[in-house]
Amino acid sequence: METQSKKSNKVQKVVIGLLTIWSLIAIIILVVWATSPDLKGSAQCRRELKEMTEKLEGAKVVHGKDKAALEEKVLEAREEKDKLKREILLLLGHLNATNATLEACQQKNIMLAENISALQEDVRLLQQSEANLTEELNLQKEKVEVLELNLTRAVHQTESCYSLKAAAESQMLAAQSQTKACNVEQQYVKLQLEKCKAAQSEAPQGNKQVEPIESSPSNAPLTGIPALMLLICAALHLLT
Repeated sequence: METQSKKSNKVQKVVIGLLTIWSLIAIIILVVWATSPDLKGSAQCRRELKEMTEKLEGAKVVHGKDKAALEEKVLEAREEKDKLKREILLLLGHLNATNATLEACQQKNIMLAENISALQEDVRLLQQSEANLTEELNLQKEKVEVLELNLTRAVHQTESCYSLKAAAESQMLAAQSQTKACNVEQQYVKLQLEKCKAAQSEAPQGNKQVEPIESSPSNAPLTGIPALMLLICAALHLLT
């Protein structure tokens, strides 16, 4: 638009210059015709001068009209130029606002890209933590399985110990019953031994001298009593 306005201004100046030159030429021609009586007659000169004057007046009118039209066009061109300047300034304002918005969007995009990178790093760390936790969980599961196996073994061992304890208690009760029976038997044997000793001490001395050295069948039970006592005492010692 500025180039068009410049071109229109140049055209207007050229037209005005041509009209001015044409007017000067016309005046010069009139002056020459007026000052050369030898060439033409005065009447013809007056007629020609009148015609030239009329033409000059017409040219002046036309020049005035053209000048007014050109000035009007120049004014319109200036107004158009001012309007274009205002529109250009408005467009520049919009362009600056658009550039500012674009720059802000670019800054936001940079921030978003940084945030995305940070989030990707967080996701990677979380995935690594998840993998570590999964591995640790698997190890804990293995430990739990081992502990469960050990617990099962301990339970079986405990049950076995309880069974052995119950068997030992049963054997202990049986041994205690046998011990009591042996004690009763021992008391009985002691009582029988005391009775035998008392019977031997009460027998007369004469009977002992008359009797032969070989023992009679009636004295055989008395001779087996000490051996029985020794066996009973050895059994009691082993039990206790």
